[in-house]
Amino acid sequence: MPETPATPVPTAPVFPPGRYGHRRAYRRRRPWVSALLVAALLAVMGAVSYRLYRQYGDPNYDAEVITYTEITDSQLVLDFRVTVPAGGSATCVLRARAKDGAEVAREEVRVAAEPGQRHLTARHRLATTARPILGEVLRCRPAD
Repeated sequence: MPETPATPVPTAPVFPPGRYGHRRAYRRRRPWVSALLVAALLAVMGAVSYRLYRQYGDPNYDAEVITYTEITDSQLVLDFRVTVPAGGSATCVLRARAKDGAEVAREEVRVAAEPGQRHLTARHRLATTARPILGEVLRCRPAD
C-alpha cells in the first residue's frame, strides 16, 4: 500500500489563461518622492514653529509678581517686575482671581523702561468685580 501525505503539498494556483488579466510588472521605487514629502513636512513644521514662537515665546519679555496688596471687595494692587530689551516697553496682561478660581479682573498695562534699563518694577491697581485672592501677570509682549 503506497503512503499518501496527510496534508497536500502547496502548489501555485493555476488560473485559466485570459480570464483574470495579466500580472502587473514590477514598479521601481521612487525614493526621491518620499524624501520630497519629508522635506515639505519639515518645512511646514518649521514655519508653524517659527510663527508660534514669535507670537507666544519671546524670551526678551518676562514678568514676575512681586506682591499683591490692598485687597478689598473691589480692588487689588499688583506689584510686578518686567524684563524688557534695554530701554524698551512692554504690554502686560494682568489678572485677578477669586477664591473659586473665577477671573474677577483682567487688564492690559503698558510699561516702559528707562534708556539702558532692562528690568523695571511696576505697580497697578486692578478694579475687580468680586473679592480677589490672587493677582497674576499672564504674559508680557512687545508694546504695540
